[in-house]
Amino acid sequence: MAEEHQRVIVSNRKARHEYHILDTLEAGIALRGTEVKSLRKGNANLQDAYALVKNGEIWLLGMHISPYEQGNINNHDPVRTRKLLLQKKEIRKLLAKVQEKGLTLVPLSVYFKGAYAKVELAIAQGKKSYDKRAALKERDARREISQRLKRSIT
Repeated sequence: MAEEHQRVIVSNRKARHEYHILDTLEAGIALRGTEVKSLRKGNANLQDAYALVKNGEIWLLGMHISPYEQGNINNHDPVRTRKLLLQKKEIRKLLAKVQEKGLTLVPLSVYFKGAYAKVELAIAQGKKSYDKRAALKERDARREISQRLKRSIT
């Protein structure tokens, strides 16, 4: 079986700083024609996006896809609510986890897998401010160590 080509269009870099990622899964996304064309050009933003379960379906809110430049009057609303496509058992699993205290659904990235647009969805728990500071400290320490190692080698 041939490996399918994935091309990440947009990623939510801030999500890994703001949340502890507990689990991830892949979901399809229902898009309109002009949204797909705009997404292929990379005109999207996941900055304030989140997902929620409503009436047994999962919806993505706050994702911005810029209107397609060559679009006409049938162009899409940039921040409309979009349906995520998952199987019933996956939705039930997500619903059970989201009902736990402090857990939320955060989109990490949007990419094309073959001809289909996919969203990498994470079950996440919000970090406290001291967790964020600790993560920054750790990242700075790793950077310092790698720089010193590079200097000692050369």
